[in-house]
Amino acid sequence: MSTALTVTADRMKFLRLALASDAVVTGGNGLVYLAFAGPVSDLLGPGAALLRGIGAFLLVYGAAVGLLATRRAISPVAARAVIALNIIWTLASVAAVVTGAAEFTTIGAIWTIAQALVVGVFAELQIVGLRKTRNN
Repeated sequence: MSTALTVTADRMKFLRLALASDAVVTGGNGLVYLAFAGPVSDLLGPGAALLRGIGAFLLVYGAAVGLLATRRAISPVAARAVIALNIIWTLASVAAVVTGAAEFTTIGAIWTIAQALVVGVFAELQIVGLRKTRNN
């Protein structure tokens, strides 16, 4: 491996880990929502059809983020898109709880805020990782 590739790989390490972790958690969530939409609906509140739709989106999104994490050089534009979508997801989740739009149970509201915090942390880690690609 050439020195240039080694430096690029080292600079991408933190961002790659942040993206890969996001992909695993997101994909896992999507799989649970798809496979267990009925019981999860009973626990969290939103209807099973909505949870299936969210689950399908999360699986596709998680796969896309995972694919991005495997790139030799991660596109800053693509990384910024993931960060933006994670921030949007975080804000939308909080808004859904605050407005009551999704008719969450108490457990559902707590779960939604908790997962919003996790997604917000992923966004922050990805921001740090993206900065590291420029500062090393």
